[in-house]
Amino acid sequence: MDDIVKQALKKWPHVPHCYGWLALDARGDWYMRDDRVQAAGPFPQVKGSRILHEKLREFIERNYLHDEAGCWFFQNGPQRVYVELEAAPWVWRLQAGTADGSPAITSHTGLAARFDSAWLDESGRLFLATDLGLGIVHTLDMGPAAEAVEAGLWQPAEARFEALPRRFGYRLKPAPGP
Repeated sequence: MDDIVKQALKKWPHVPHCYGWLALDARGDWYMRDDRVQAAGPFPQVKGSRILHEKLREFIERNYLHDEAGCWFFQNGPQRVYVELEAAPWVWRLQAGTADGSPAITSHTGLAARFDSAWLDESGRLFLATDLGLGIVHTLDMGPAAEAVEAGLWQPAEARFEALPRRFGYRLKPAPGP
C-alpha cells in the first residue's frame, strides 16, 4: 500500500466504504461505474468506462487488497472502494521461461505467482490457483496454457464457475453487510 494511502487512513479513519463504482473484468481491465451505469444494469453486462489513465491504473493496482470476508477493494486514501469481479480477483498473464518448462505466471497487477492447481469451468475458461489466490487466465495467453496442459505440467480439474468463489474464498459482488 502506498505511504500516502497509509497516512490518509490514519488522518481519516471513519470514511464510509464505496460499493458498485469499480469493477475488474476477465481481461484485467478496470471499469468505473457511476450511478447512471449502475442503473443501466449489472456488471459485466454493463461495464461502464474503462480506465485508460496509466497512472490511475497503477495506483489502483498498488493498493488492491482484500478483507477477511474475501471482498476485494482498492484503498483510495481513507476510503475502501470495493471491486466487482467478472470472474476472479486475479487475471493471469503467462510467459514461457520457467526452469520446469511451465509458463511464468504474472497477475494483472504485475505480481509474480506460483502455480498450485488448474481448474476448467463449464464455459471452458481456465483458472489457476496460486500462492496469491485464484485467477482466470487471460484469453490472449491460452496458447502457453494449452502447452502446459499438453505437456502434463498442469492437469485442470473441472469446476462449476458458481462454486469457485466459495471454494477459493472471494466474492464477485461485495455489498455492505450487517
